[in-house]
Formats: sequence, C-alpha cells, structure tokens
Amino acid sequence: MDLKIVGGTVVTDRETYPAEIGVAGGRIVQIAQKIDAEAGQTLDAAGCYVMPGGIDMHTHLDMPFGGTVSVDDFETGTRAAAFGGTTSVIDFAIQGKGQSLTDTVNTWKKKAEGKAVFDYGFHVAVTDLTEAVLAELPAMVAAGVPSFKCFLAYKGALMIDDGAFFRILGKAKECGALVMLHAENGEILDVLIKNALAKGQTEPKYHALTRPPEAEGEATSRGIAIAHMAGAPLYIVHLTCREALAEVKRARDLGWPVYAETCPQYLLKSFDNYLEPGFEGAKYVMSPPLRDKSNWADLWTGLVMDDLQVVSTDHCPFNFKGQKEMGLKSFAQIPNGAPGIEHRLMLLYQFGVRQGRISMNRFMDLVSAAPARLFGLSPRKGAVAVGSDADLVLWDPEAAWEISAQTHHQNVDYTPYEGVSGKGKPRVVLSAGRVIVQEDRFTGQPGTGRFLERRPFGR
Repeated sequence: MDLKIVGGTVVTDRETYPAEIGVAGGRIVQIAQKIDAEAGQTLDAAGCYVMPGGIDMHTHLDMPFGGTVSVDDFETGTRAAAFGGTTSVIDFAIQGKGQSLTDTVNTWKKKAEGKAVFDYGFHVAVTDLTEAVLAELPAMVAAGVPSFKCFLAYKGALMIDDGAFFRILGKAKECGALVMLHAENGEILDVLIKNALAKGQTEPKYHALTRPPEAEGEATSRGIAIAHMAGAPLYIVHLTCREALAEVKRARDLGWPVYAETCPQYLLKSFDNYLEPGFEGAKYVMSPPLRDKSNWADLWTGLVMDDLQVVSTDHCPFNFKGQKEMGLKSFAQIPNGAPGIEHRLMLLYQFGVRQGRISMNRFMDLVSAAPARLFGLSPRKGAVAVGSDADLVLWDPEAAWEISAQTHHQNVDYTPYEGVSGKGKPRVVLSAGRVIVQEDRFTGQPGTGRFLERRPFGR
C-alpha cells in the first residue's frame, strides 16, 4: 500500500462516515474502520473531511478571445485549482473557422501536455458547422470527448443559428453526446450593443444593460424547445437569473433531460459591482453578466431543489492592467471573463454549507459527483470508493481564509472576491494518490496530469 489516510470523516454526495482509506497505484484499494496493512506514507486527517476532489467542468485555460489570451495556462490554472481542492478540469476546446474538430482537440491537447498538474478533459465548442464537421461528432465521442458546446450569442464570432444547433443536437443524440448551450439571444444583444455605443454609452455597466436577463431567459427557452424537438438532452452553462431558471425548472418538471449549472459569481456578486468607481467595473465583465442581487435567493433555491445540478467557475481570467483596459473607451472591447478556479469550493462551503443553505453531501454533489456523473467520469472520479482514482481532499472545516490577489495562485492581477473571508479549505490535496498540495505548499509536478477519455452520456 502506497498511502494510508487515517483519522478523518469520509464525505461523499450520499454518505458521511468515519473510515481509513488505503491507496495503491493511484487508486483507492481499501476503505475500512481500521486498515492494518503497512503503507509507505500515512496522512493524519484528524478534524478533516476526506472527500473526492472537485471537478470543474467549465474552464477556459490558455484561450484566445477578443484579441488577447486568458492568462492562466494549464500549469498555472490547474495549480491554482489544486490549492482550492479541485483535482480535475474539463476545458473548452474552441473550434476555429474552417478547423476540424480533431484538429481543435489536438490543439488543446498540446496546450495541456507537459503542463497540467492533474487530470483534464475537453468539451468541443462547435462554431463553424459543415457536413464534414457534423460527421466528426461520433469520432469525437469515440475518442473520449462526448460533450459539445453551442453558442446562441457572440454574433459574427462563436454564434451558430438555430438550424445548425438542431442538427448538432440530432447527431449528438445518435452518438451519445451531451450538448451544452450558452443561452443568450445574440441577435438581440447585437442590436442593443450597437444602440448603446451609438448613444455614447461606453462604461462597463452597459455590458450588463445590453445583455438583459430576458435575453438569457428567451434563449434558454428556445434552446430547450429545440433540444426537445431533437429528442436530445441539453445542459445550460453559467445560468444567472430567474428568467432562465424558470425555463429549466419547467422542462425538468415535465421530465425532460435538461440540466444546468451556475457559478459562484452569480451567487455572490451583482450588477452593483459594475458601478464601482472609475473603470473597476470592468473586472466583472463576463457573459452572461452579473444580475441584480434579487436573483441570488432563486439560484440558491435552484441548487437546493436540484433544478441546478452543478456549480462550476467559467474561469476565464484576463489581467485588469493591459487586458481589461482594452475596453477603456468601449465596454464592447473589454475581454469577457473573470477568474475563480481557485476559490469555488471555499466560497460554496462558506456561503452554502456554513450558512445552512446546503448540506455537506449536497456540496459534494454540486462540485464533484454530479459533474462526474453527467460528463462520463463516474465512478473513476467524483467518488470515494474502492477502484476510484485517489483524487482526494483532506478538508479542514475550521481553517480560516481571506481571498486576495496578493496571495492567490491564479496568474491574474485581481480577483472578484478581494477581501472575502471564511472558513473551510484543503489541508492536503491528492491527485491519483500523489500529494500535490500540503499545508498551503505545492508539492505536485507539471505534466503529471493525464488526458481523461470520458464515456458517452448516460452510459
């Protein structure tokens, strides 16, 4: 036995119990009240929860966007994530104009190889649909990439029309893929943005005002209707508002296979942040934008009631200096995205578990088990079970923290959560049985992360 964890309380999405855990060859080989076998290393988890590592299934590492590139690559991004208790990511490989899906995935594999400190997978964003691209979808699923993203926003760049979306859904259903949707009405947004700029309305707040919640609600409703016509499952990414949530809830109440995520920024930040002095509001320019804080209660209820299944980050960091500042004269030139990969578990634990909104088991489902289940990683990931990968976190529920750009590990010069504090953070983080973070020290190695070939949806 390579490693033994003693003295802790195991927590999964379904169970909470005291146990010792034995690890060999990167996997869990024994779970018992007492493990008598000798181990090369013993970790004392006294006072800690022993839980499956987080899975962040919505990240944008080393991603070109708006004339620049997100500043966390697969080394800095996965390292920062590890400090927060995340041990796997599924990143978005974005198809370029005229590019095949195979070339798209290979491009992203090259970005990750030799850099990732833990395991990673990919979704493919289909932005230029041709007959040849449509025919590639089954091969992508066979290659372990069983999820595709479509955009109903970013007209002239990433957006596809409803017909292309319908065709992708139909092919995805045939080959066992889950289609993910960025749901905003890009046609309407394009008009609103042009109108605002024509009036000289250029400040960061107009990013939000030209992307109203009604545009997200309409696109969510339309996306669900198109998926239902195709007989295909659908996953709504980064849901922000009650208008969109109501459409997801309606579909799920009808028994339709519709799933959705939200992100910590939509639970904890609001439109008010766009009104911060000077150009500070640019730090919160992301799409969809932050909403009125009256949406917070609805989103938390959605998490409790399982209308929302996952909390991810949409981590897409751009420096305030030199990158966000590209939009000093126009909100439409501010790179869309914000950091968050490091703090997802800590924020959700503090403001969800500690404040009594969600249970510890529900916390585990939202950040680990449900992403594994929906995206073809279960039971290898998202579980504490014999045979599962030893991606484990020794979580100290009383360890205090305060978030600051001066001390975080993300490769970006600000954080939306500056000064936010709480309790509950990792004491030790393991990836495939290797200790990669211990007592706030990184002990991992870039390049040890493996590409995750995921199973088809529902299989």
